[in-house]
Amino acid sequence: MPWLTVLTLGLLVVGSVWGLALAPIDSKQGNSYRIIYIHVPAAFLSLAGYYVLAFAGAIGLIWKMKVANMVMRSAAVIGAVLTFVSLFTGAVWGKPTWGTWWVWDARITSMLILFFLYLGVLALQNAFEHEDSGNKAAAILALVGTVNIPIIYKSVDWWFTLHQPASIKFTEASTIDPSMMYPLLMMVLGFYSFYALSLILHTRAEILRRERKSRWVRDLVA
Repeated sequence: MPWLTVLTLGLLVVGSVWGLALAPIDSKQGNSYRIIYIHVPAAFLSLAGYYVLAFAGAIGLIWKMKVANMVMRSAAVIGAVLTFVSLFTGAVWGKPTWGTWWVWDARITSMLILFFLYLGVLALQNAFEHEDSGNKAAAILALVGTVNIPIIYKSVDWWFTLHQPASIKFTEASTIDPSMMYPLLMMVLGFYSFYALSLILHTRAEILRRERKSRWVRDLVA
């Protein structure tokens, strides 16, 4: 935990200063493009985090592991926040770039569905009198919802959308200048590290909350 905390803070501080203050101004968008240093990492983690959510749900559903259900809940909370950040920063970026806060674009709409999937998992876990029933229903929704992830990723290729295609590419030349790409990659790594740190802390808190009546928790607090 201490090393992960230092790594997270280091990557986020260096990446944000590099991207928000030191990276060059875009020739067409001016300084408004700098919101990508928050928007893109949040979008990446909202997608990757859903696979963490579904994987934990599958483990809880198949092997009945309580910790997996707690991880699923923690991943749902963090994923919902990151998806909201992605949608909000996208709207802020869209106003000066596209001239509107919101359009029912394929990429944006599928991201909104992802946000509701995260909220649905949280709602189902609390909707049943018996905890096991809630966890089972939430896990099924999490697994079914994975269909939406490739739709989000490929939406700009499958349909005509206002949202631009990916700028960072691994199979061909990227369409973003290295002076802007390197701080973006550092922010992406920082967000991944932040996600891991948040998931550990939130799951630990969830374990203590659910087991608060257990003797080992009382002894730990004492």
